[in-house]
Amino acid sequence: MTNPREPSGLICISHLRWDFVYQRPQHLLSRIAKERPVIYFEEPRHCPNIAATLEISNPLEGLTRIVPLLPVDVDGQQAQDIQAQLLERYVKSIHMKTYDLWYYTPMGLRVTNYLSPDVVIFDCMDELSAFLGAPPELRDLEQRLLQQADLVFTGGMSLYESKSRQHHNVHCCSSSIDREHFSQARNGLVEADDQKAILHPRIGFYGVIDERFDTTLLGELAALRPELQFVIIGPVVKIEENRLPKAANIHYLGKRDYQELPRYLAGWDVAILPFARNLATRYISPTKTPEYLAAGCTVVSTSINDVVRPYGEIGLISIADTPHDFSRAIDFELQRRGNAAWQNEVESLLSTTSWDATWDYMSSAIETARGASETSWSSSMLLSKSVSAIPSASAES
Repeated sequence: MTNPREPSGLICISHLRWDFVYQRPQHLLSRIAKERPVIYFEEPRHCPNIAATLEISNPLEGLTRIVPLLPVDVDGQQAQDIQAQLLERYVKSIHMKTYDLWYYTPMGLRVTNYLSPDVVIFDCMDELSAFLGAPPELRDLEQRLLQQADLVFTGGMSLYESKSRQHHNVHCCSSSIDREHFSQARNGLVEADDQKAILHPRIGFYGVIDERFDTTLLGELAALRPELQFVIIGPVVKIEENRLPKAANIHYLGKRDYQELPRYLAGWDVAILPFARNLATRYISPTKTPEYLAAGCTVVSTSINDVVRPYGEIGLISIADTPHDFSRAIDFELQRRGNAAWQNEVESLLSTTSWDATWDYMSSAIETARGASETSWSSSMLLSKSVSAIPSASAES
């Protein structure tokens, strides 16, 4: 059993690069790292003329980022076996005797064969099997992970409703908000230099631009409303850049650091969530929804379930799916920007959530699961001793 004076470490297996986009994993694990050592194990990189090894760095105190580096000709089962061995050796080398395993992807099961965690956690932030290019074995691996996990967290209510039918201990921990960071946008913050020359009204989006982004909707909106300037921030992944609509009033600014985002939001008139309605977006719960609101931006979104509930249902944002409806909704939100009553309602809603509160809840759930696991272990040991104490038939004869 774990010594309470020595907190367990935590090993996180993730499909997301730590330095890609600052989102749920970074918000949560940066808080965990203040309490106990964290290993963040990413997907491998294949490099020429290299022996299999680990690239190790420390992006913040208490957190070690590990990227497996593999030869270019190593893939499949061999790559998985090598990663599993490298991870096991590293954990032993740092003398991390007790630890929990935290998965962001079921694919991580292939590299944790040799680990013996205290608690197994699945933080299900997306339905990854519905994403473009998802490995065919991902669904089967998720079922295995759901069988092994002591508890499951979900990034939104739609995922909770789905996973709670598949596991006995599921907790909805919706995406939260760093209010202090994003509220800078409405407190006189100077906007970003590369945005200053763009005319108003500015309609903004930031996030990953992939198969979930409705490029057709953006293109039709830009053609329908040439006087509106669409500012699009974020990396383009899994789709060809030539698929993106091009127009004089669409401005692609590329990826920007999380710390810079309030400087862009400070100069937007309306923020948008132009997500396509497809399998990849059925269960998403965009973190940027409360972030937009905290920055003082009025919002228009397509009818994504976890945006409609609660934000659309209580009237804090507008919901629209067709270009003409979206255009009318933008006009409505342009008029509402700065409305005191609306801002008070936003403040009231956002005051109930924070990443600190989310982690406190998750931490409590993990410790409850740990206690249940230790109780089960103690009971099984007592039962084993009781059975062994019963004289066998051969002893009596």
